[in-house]
Amino acid sequence: MTDCYRPLVQGGAVRPEGATPLAGGPLWFTHAERLGRDRRGEIVPAKDIPPAQLERLTAPRAPVAGLEMTRPQIMGILNVTPDSFSDGGRHNAPDAALAAARAMIEAGAAIIDVGGESTRPGAALVPEDEEIARTAPVIRALAAQTDTPISIDTRKAAVAAAALEAGAHLVNDVAGFTFDPALAPLCADRAVPVCVMHSQGDPETMQLNPTYDDVVLDVYDFLAGRVTALERAGIPRARIVIDPGIGFGKTQDHNLALLRNLSVFHGIGCAILLGVSRKRFIGDIGKEPRADARAPGSIAVGLAGLAQGVQILRVHDVAETAQAIRLWQAVR
Repeated sequence: MTDCYRPLVQGGAVRPEGATPLAGGPLWFTHAERLGRDRRGEIVPAKDIPPAQLERLTAPRAPVAGLEMTRPQIMGILNVTPDSFSDGGRHNAPDAALAAARAMIEAGAAIIDVGGESTRPGAALVPEDEEIARTAPVIRALAAQTDTPISIDTRKAAVAAAALEAGAHLVNDVAGFTFDPALAPLCADRAVPVCVMHSQGDPETMQLNPTYDDVVLDVYDFLAGRVTALERAGIPRARIVIDPGIGFGKTQDHNLALLRNLSVFHGIGCAILLGVSRKRFIGDIGKEPRADARAPGSIAVGLAGLAQGVQILRVHDVAETAQAIRLWQAVR
């Protein structure tokens, strides 16, 4: 890889000379850390970043599924599964799923992410017909009742096709479009936005012994490579969201390294989604063993992500997150 640049992100209306906008949003930077396989800690002025890389760091991000990327957006998690790690079985009845989705929208969710296959550590593969039976009816009913965009969280082309037919607007693949070779062509043909996430291994084995040469640069290279592959498949970069995959094949140290360096991923030139809600490392650091009691820690990490320019937070606790964002924006 060539060197990449981690903007030292700042905010506020008063900006020094030479300040450069971050991803076309309200945050900005004057300097960045140059990162390479053999270097760390070299701070350079923004004006010294190579033009092509500076353009990707600064260019405005196109709207995604109709959502503006110039302000934080909340993606509400709707797991219609019996075994998800923090809310398994709570929403797998259609009426309960619809009620939960409506509540999240009312609380401030800008998009609902519907998933029918648990991706918690140790989870087994779900047959695609079963995954379709869980997700498509809920998406169809939800699409008939609201104009809020809907995302399908799946690795499988058949599931995505059924979801798009039912009214979904975005395909969110935790496998980074490496699991099913038919998924990227489907999304290109339907001209829908996608979210590509990094994961080391599959959910059943990903936490057994995750290792990296350099987790930040390894994840960066993976996501940059997948974006290029998706472009070649016919999906424009403007329709691609990237997700570093916190907790997916990562130790606590890996997660923290990625969170400290989130702003480097703006160099790929896509909007960034951050999903940390209720994850194990939040429970470990925050000393909260109950997954559904980890809203405070999840919000703290989410706000730290927003301070680095992340555009979308994927969360379980929508009302609490929306309240926190309103206050965060007010004081900034």
